Amino acid sequence: GSRAACGSLWDSLSYRKNAKFSFLHMKYLFFSWLALFVGSWIVYVEYSSYTELCRGKDCKNSICDKYRKGVIGGSACSSLCEKDTLYLAKCLTAKVSSQVYSGNWADLEGIIKCQMEAPHDGLEGEMEPRKEATVFDKPTKGTSVETFREMINNHFKAKVGDRVSLVDLTTQVLSIADVNKDGYISLPEARSTWALLQLNEFLLAFVLQGQGHTPKILGFCGDLYVMEKVPNSPLYGISLPWIMEMSIPVSLRRSMDQWFTPQWPHKAKISIGLLELVEDIFHGTFGSFLMCDVSTGSFGYNDRHDFKVVDARYIVPEATFQERIRQQHCSADEDCLYGADCLTSCDLTKHRCTTEVTRPNLAKVCETLKDYILRGAPADVSEELEKQLYVCIALKGSADQMEMEHSLVLNNLKTLLWKKISHTKDS
Repeated sequence: GSRAACGSLWDSLSYRKNAKFSFLHMKYLFFSWLALFVGSWIVYVEYSSYTELCRGKDCKNSICDKYRKGVIGGSACSSLCEKDTLYLAKCLTAKVSSQVYSGNWADLEGIIKCQMEAPHDGLEGEMEPRKEATVFDKPTKGTSVETFREMINNHFKAKVGDRVSLVDLTTQVLSIADVNKDGYISLPEARSTWALLQLNEFLLAFVLQGQGHTPKILGFCGDLYVMEKVPNSPLYGISLPWIMEMSIPVSLRRSMDQWFTPQWPHKAKISIGLLELVEDIFHGTFGSFLMCDVSTGSFGYNDRHDFKVVDARYIVPEATFQERIRQQHCSADEDCLYGADCLTSCDLTKHRCTTEVTRPNLAKVCETLKDYILRGAPADVSEELEKQLYVCIALKGSADQMEMEHSLVLNNLKTLLWKKISHTKDS
């Protein structure tokens, strides 16, 4: 009897053990399946968005087809389409209409930017007339160099206003258009140059060349162009996969961003560079520009901690901005936004946007710099720096209306940072 009882107890324990094992096995299988499903879904979504966004092959084929037909020209055409010494590597594209890739051109590392047609919504697509640039139909056959010079000069006038300095700018453009330096500008070269001048980023690179805040343009083919690579971007912070972005609390995310920044003297040097950019594009030699995306992803710096603009598509001539925003229909102020940061107000009597931005470039830049430059600031400068940054962030209205105050705040900030690092090797 006791043996039978013992047997049944053993069977019961064995059954429970098997059931427990079976349950754990099922649980393990379920979670493995779930992890595999979620992982596959993430890979699928990432791949789908990659193939939808990254269309560099189409871009290259389109450009090279036009080059072979003799429609366009440029210093990068032969390397891209014949010799294969310029090639598109990692895709960095965030918008279908502007294809961005890292790449190599012989022994130079660069960023390759190529324009594509894409559907446009409202104001976002209106600042750059894409159709004209992709058709390559201007100038027309038989146009003389003098007429082309006049076309460029008038284009600059429309973009930045009438200035004496535009003559020099036009001469610089013509020298770059003459790719083989034979003193003659061919029709394909002229058409490519004209297409490029429609792009804000290319225009700004011309206007600010010599200031050192924009990457050098290394070459072009049609409206595809190669820029010097900025090794450190964004200005600060890290890029994470979207699934991680969703699961990390905002406070932790801000702390994580701060872990990936240089030492404070280097941060001060980079910040001075950004403030100098604001100075250069506010009533500069070639007119005023508005910074319509002051997020950290638009900026970066090189290995010497010199500040650089990484993405200048949203730095637009004030004259162009005002002309376009004036035509924008609106029912609330939010309808009068271009990029992330250029907001005007809605005139409800006419249901049209007004032309004056609510915040100047400087206030937006100080907002971006606040967390970056205050963290780790030396004790003897921290309090004064914080005070000046908040005065800067509070600036309202257009810079034109308060030019003196704008210049004073800018100079105070630059002087404070410069005094702290001028005696160090970082300067």
